[in-house]
Amino acid sequence: MRRRFTAFAVAFVLIAGSGTVHAVPGRAAAPPRPGELTEKTRLPDRRSVVIGDRFYSVSTEDGLYPAAGWHTAGEMGGLWTPPLKLLDGVWFGLGGAWLGGQVKAESFTAGQGYTRIRYDTGGVRVDRTDVAPDGVRAGLIGLTLTSPRARTVRLDVDAHSELMTAYPWGSTTPDQQAGNLPDTGAYDGGSLVFRERGTPDVPNAPAHDFAAMVAADRTPVAHELGAGHRGPQDPPVICPATGTTPQRCDDSSFGKGTGGRLSYDVRLPAGHGTTVWLAVAGSDHGTAEARAALGAALRDPAGLLARKIAARRSAAANTVVDLPGDRLLQRSVEWSKQNLADSVQQADDLRLRVTSEGKRYPPAAGTLQRARWIGAGWPDYPWIFGTDGEFTAFATVAAGRFDAIEDHLRTLRDVSDVVNDRSGKVVHEVVSDGSVYFGANDDKGNTDETAKYPSAAALVWRWTGDRSFLDEVYGFAKRNMHYVVGLDADGDGWPEGLGNVERAGMGVEKLDNTVYTVRGLYDLADLARAEGDTATVSWATTHADGLTARFDRAWWNGGDTHQFADSLDDPDDPANDNTKIFQRHWIGLTPLDAELVRAGRVPHPLASDEHAREVLDQREKPCYTGANGLFHTGTGPTSAEGGDKGPACDTAVSSVQSDREAFTINTGIMAVAEGNYGRLAQQRVYTDDNARQQLDPAVYEMPGAMPEIAPSPDFDPPNIDRKLTERSMVLQAWGAYGNLWPVVSQQLGVSPDLGRGRVEVVPQVPPGQPRVAGRNVRLGRGSVDVAAWASPRSLRTEVTARVPGATLLIGQVLPAGASVRSVTLNGRSVAYQIRRTARGSEVVTEAGKRGGRSVLAVTLR
Repeated sequence: MRRRFTAFAVAFVLIAGSGTVHAVPGRAAAPPRPGELTEKTRLPDRRSVVIGDRFYSVSTEDGLYPAAGWHTAGEMGGLWTPPLKLLDGVWFGLGGAWLGGQVKAESFTAGQGYTRIRYDTGGVRVDRTDVAPDGVRAGLIGLTLTSPRARTVRLDVDAHSELMTAYPWGSTTPDQQAGNLPDTGAYDGGSLVFRERGTPDVPNAPAHDFAAMVAADRTPVAHELGAGHRGPQDPPVICPATGTTPQRCDDSSFGKGTGGRLSYDVRLPAGHGTTVWLAVAGSDHGTAEARAALGAALRDPAGLLARKIAARRSAAANTVVDLPGDRLLQRSVEWSKQNLADSVQQADDLRLRVTSEGKRYPPAAGTLQRARWIGAGWPDYPWIFGTDGEFTAFATVAAGRFDAIEDHLRTLRDVSDVVNDRSGKVVHEVVSDGSVYFGANDDKGNTDETAKYPSAAALVWRWTGDRSFLDEVYGFAKRNMHYVVGLDADGDGWPEGLGNVERAGMGVEKLDNTVYTVRGLYDLADLARAEGDTATVSWATTHADGLTARFDRAWWNGGDTHQFADSLDDPDDPANDNTKIFQRHWIGLTPLDAELVRAGRVPHPLASDEHAREVLDQREKPCYTGANGLFHTGTGPTSAEGGDKGPACDTAVSSVQSDREAFTINTGIMAVAEGNYGRLAQQRVYTDDNARQQLDPAVYEMPGAMPEIAPSPDFDPPNIDRKLTERSMVLQAWGAYGNLWPVVSQQLGVSPDLGRGRVEVVPQVPPGQPRVAGRNVRLGRGSVDVAAWASPRSLRTEVTARVPGATLLIGQVLPAGASVRSVTLNGRSVAYQIRRTARGSEVVTEAGKRGGRSVLAVTLR
């Protein structure tokens, strides 16, 4: 079968024996293709990330590499193969002029699996393509040079090393000053070779042999070695380790790298593009592995690019939605799938050690041969998180990325069992070298993510029916909930410990921990039922039922707040009830966001319909919601810290001031909460807020990338106007939750339980929209296509199911106040059921196991 390399702006043809890669004439000038977004403004101020599962790079969109990030100040950018940073950057000069320096970038394009930057030197047009092939500890940069006349040009490539592990950080004990050793540079067989070997003067630090290599697909005519070699960023501006930093730096005081240059004479024919490929490769196991990665990258760079694009197109081919009434959300779903595909990471040979929030560096508690996970965010959080991964799980299954979330959950289990001695506690944050920053048994916290693990496992089980995965994680999920239930010193049933929000004045029992504990118990019971563990079914269900029955009385704050309390505090007198503490944090939505799956009942969030309406109506007001989403903490009339900022929607006095930062995860949770209660018109406000962060040039930093925080009153200036060492994440995986899950689970209504051979498809068409549709929504090893129409007089749902052995329940949510006149399935009258749910009344009927196409038609009165 012939391979077609047609997926980016040039189609490559390898010329046998010449070592030269030519572009098909004219293709480099083609307009942006589907799956591309192009930006032309403020490119030096915008970050770019190019990510593969073994390699990633962080630069600006003009192709330069200023110092970026803050975990180790200024060192989180550059080129990495987790857990190792390789280079501060790599720079290209053409005829003595540096691209991104004297030669300004004209445009930046984000594509599916690659980025492209265009320059014009006045005589030679340059198209730079960056790609991080999956499965290779190397990155590739292709420069396609096109000249209107035949000529030979000198191409200089500068590289500056910074061999440095992801941990320690700049502020930990020990810090990166102690952990980082000086690099050496050499030239060997056409390659720059950088090494860092030795043992840091830090107790328990192992000896290491780090290597980075840089080479092109041709032989250089000259080379240089030296301390500089940063292209137009020489001499560098150095960021200090502490204190005030310059507006823009080129390196940090933590840096101990060195540099080198490779020079090439490139012959350009008239009017035909010539591509030079450069590879950067590395290893934390010495030069042999680095050289092997370099060779693998340069053996067929165009082929690796084509395979990367094919993989990203495969990701795009799952969950293809058609939302004619909301094209912005449709495009956001497409880019969110790419964000999730980009976020998968792998590292090998992790040394698992508990750092106690960066205060110590003990001997490793154990090792992990291989870890695969969904990175939280770039550039400062590309490693393993419990909470992030569990929110991202919902988006990941909706996108059909089952392997990624199963691997993530396995990694959390494996690390947690080693460092926590199988206690059941889930780690919070694990760096890619195995350093556990937070989440060990002695750390105060992790109640929420420990309680979330069984729910994430149950979610994956329902969407995949993967029995082997269930068997693998069930024992850990069981230990999770026994651990959480044990966090109850006062015996009231509400677990203690840290949760998603930790602010001054909060009580020891947090709302989100409570909600996730109730859901986690029911989900554990569901898993136990599948495993035939009747004792655990009884224990978990009984405990969850008791908490559910007492929830409203214990947690509803009421009054003109119309909200749940954020936390409870235990009084000194055990005879008195807990004290409700209300601070307006986003966690007030968790009783509306988390659905409870209980045997024999339709799923429903923990909050009652009445309370949910009050909460959502209040959260939609300006005291909680701004122009770009939901605030972290709403505003009130005053606080213990003084007068609050912004409008007040209630009279309650809080112990903290508001935090009007709009995190995309908070906005996403609000969107899901609105959808859980059938409020799709209101939901659109929040899905649009997040979608704009990816797709609106007036808002985004990197086109297509969901950021951590949207521009908002207390996140002002926005990222693009901040120092590169003081920004939030340019790409944050969990933001996809708020767009993929509302579309797939709520609007399309796809709800599988494949472990028990059932699939429900009960769409809800948003008000004012004629139709919603999606195809190739993956369920286990099969898939479904869904289309739904709604009009004042009729509803129609079409499902094409390719899920062998699964029974289909098909339906649609009735418009408010509507009643049913008749129902047909595939043209024949059929018995149906009206069931009451949080979304409203649903008309449903059994379509059986027939597979193929089922058409439900409902006539309304």
